[in-house]
Amino acid sequence: MSSLALAARDTTTMLRRNLLHARRYPSLTLNLLLTPVMLLLLFVYIFGDVMSAGIGGGNRSDYIAYIVPGLLLLTIGSTVVGTAVSVSNDMSEGIIARFRTMAIHRSSVLVGHVVGSVLQSVLSVVVVGAVGVAIGFRSTDATVLEWLAAFGLLVLFSAALTWVAVGMGLISPNAEAASNNALPMVLLPMLSSAFIPVETMPGWFRPIAEYQPFTPAIETLRGLLLGTEIGHNGWLAVGWSLGLVVLGYFWATAKFAQDPR
Repeated sequence: MSSLALAARDTTTMLRRNLLHARRYPSLTLNLLLTPVMLLLLFVYIFGDVMSAGIGGGNRSDYIAYIVPGLLLLTIGSTVVGTAVSVSNDMSEGIIARFRTMAIHRSSVLVGHVVGSVLQSVLSVVVVGAVGVAIGFRSTDATVLEWLAAFGLLVLFSAALTWVAVGMGLISPNAEAASNNALPMVLLPMLSSAFIPVETMPGWFRPIAEYQPFTPAIETLRGLLLGTEIGHNGWLAVGWSLGLVVLGYFWATAKFAQDPR
């Protein structure tokens, strides 16, 4: 077999292993998935009328349309926390040291984690999106091309955050530390335009919200699904995503190449 075929075979094996772990121990995935679902229900049914009035005098259905794209990106951030924990567990429990002694493609271990996490993120997004549709979210103006672009953005952004989460898992001594290190993945969406427009924030805080990775991704997704203005956010979202993929990949592979702890 060629080197590429061997790498693909080993990556598939590692992907199957990670998916089996997720199926056998679903509690972590479910706990992380509950965060965006509960936030969606909380902000729609408890704060919906007040929040919709604050962003332009609309009704609750307008706020549902506004908040769902942000919650979909927050779902990805929440899901990849589990990836950091899973990678940290593999490192601390010694299975990675065992893999190093086996005749397998070294990158397959990390790529298996990344592909498995992206698949879980997409599934989580589908679940949260279904909840959003159930409570009134509609995207009637989006074309097929815009839906495909939205899906591509979600996958690319998920891959970007996952590679960073893998690096966080590799530097963490245990699962608790990995969870804490990956916490910004959940906090950053809350400091973005997910819940309120950036222009309604205090002036000193706007640059923090505007120039972080989540805001341009949220605005791009919102524009694709709802037909709002995207402007330069599309390029920023793609740039942030590709930059994080490259940064996370080289960081994770460099840490993985070091001697096991």
